[in-house]
Order: sequence, then C-alpha cells, then structure tokens
Amino acid sequence: MKQARSVIPIRPEPGARLSGEARSAVRSAIEAHRHRPGNLLEVLHGVQAVLGHVPEASIELIAHELNLSRAEVHGVLSFYHWYRRQRPGRHVLHLCRAEACQAVGANALEAHARQLLGVDFHGTTGDGAITLEPVYCLGNCALGPSLLVDGQTLCGRVTSQRFDQIVGDLRS
Repeated sequence: MKQARSVIPIRPEPGARLSGEARSAVRSAIEAHRHRPGNLLEVLHGVQAVLGHVPEASIELIAHELNLSRAEVHGVLSFYHWYRRQRPGRHVLHLCRAEACQAVGANALEAHARQLLGVDFHGTTGDGAITLEPVYCLGNCALGPSLLVDGQTLCGRVTSQRFDQIVGDLRS
C-alpha cells in the first residue's frame, strides 16, 4: 500500500493579488527609495501618489522588498492619517480642523459639509465624486475656515454657501 504524500501549500509571491498597474506602481516606488534610510514613508507616499491610495494587497510586497514585517508596514500606514487605504473620489476635499479654523466657524462648516455630501470624514460620496478628509492646519490660519481642493487649490474664508459652490463646480 502506497503512503499518501503530504501536500505543502505554495505561498503566492508577495503582491500577487495586485493588478499589474498597482504592482508596477508599488515596485517603482520601492526602487526609487530602496536605498534611502527611513524609506517606508517615501515608498507609501510614492504608491499613493500614483494609485491615489495604498492598497491592502501592497502591504505584503512592500514589507517583503524592504525587509520589514507586515505589522511594521501596517502600523505606519494606519498611524498616519495622510495615507488612504481605499481609492478616493475623483476630487478630495481637505477641511482644516485646527483650532484657528475652529475659532472662525470650521465646526459649522464641517457639519454642513457632512450633511451636504452625506459622508463622514474619510468617506466618499455615493457617486464617487468627492472624498472628505480632515487636515490639521493648512497654514492659512488668518483666512479660516480653510479648505484644500485636490491638493492644489487652497480656499480661505469658506462659508457654507461657498462650500456648496465649490462642490457644485467639482460635480459639473
């Protein structure tokens, strides 16, 4: 009688669950920063710059290539609020939550933004158009409340009416 052999499962290559585009973006970010000290933050920024977020499936590949544990990569990714784990909307609005902006109406603007968009911070509207993110100081304190649109356009003295106009312009 032949004895059955035990089957040893083959572990898939790190990053095998990523699409070709995502795997390429992750590998490019790693290669660009591989030999720099403290390179993990730069790699995560590089991945997010290309993909708009850091996919969960990229953690294993980044950890493997940088000789880190998955827990180390996950810890950094979850600690810093700047990194997104999910694909953002077509437009990202960063609403300042710092004290100077709060003193001039940011809390009311936040409530209005949440109600108008129907999402909380880190959420994306159902149509995929807008992601609302908190930020803790845009350096525009004298002109608060402040809003950063798509990482490029800084808006000061944003009222509910101006917020509505900005959102309307983004959706059209």
